[in-house]
Amino acid sequence: MNTNPRPRQSAATAQRLHDAIKRLRARLRAESGQHATGLTATQLAVLASVVREGPVTAARLASLEHVSAQAIAQSLAVLRAAGLVHSEPDPQDGRKKLISADRSATEMVDKLLTGRATFLTLAIDHVVAPDEREDMEKAIELLERLADVDLSDRGI
Repeated sequence: MNTNPRPRQSAATAQRLHDAIKRLRARLRAESGQHATGLTATQLAVLASVVREGPVTAARLASLEHVSAQAIAQSLAVLRAAGLVHSEPDPQDGRKKLISADRSATEMVDKLLTGRATFLTLAIDHVVAPDEREDMEKAIELLERLADVDLSDRGI
């Protein structure tokens, strides 16, 4: 494990990384057409999970999205009102409801994901020189490691 002797430099790097990720996420939302859906980023994330995982329980969605059951219920209410998801009793446990995506929701999510992928592909081809592609792969690997880190044993 690395212990950094320069915490100020690490803090500055962390801030730059945060800012860059925030700007890239905003750009991806704009380029994909996400704003035109009228749904929030959270609602779209829940919808994408329903499309990917469905039929799925609200409890499973809360776990996947790392949010409370109440937050999932609020997002699902909006998605139901928009006709993007529906629920039916779980055949194995009638106390539970299984949430499924409407066909239009699947098409919307596919369109958004395609828009993001298209933008990123074009941006990478435009900005990242062939001799930088290996650096890009290393950066992606580092970002994946950051996303997966478990700091619970350090009291953080």
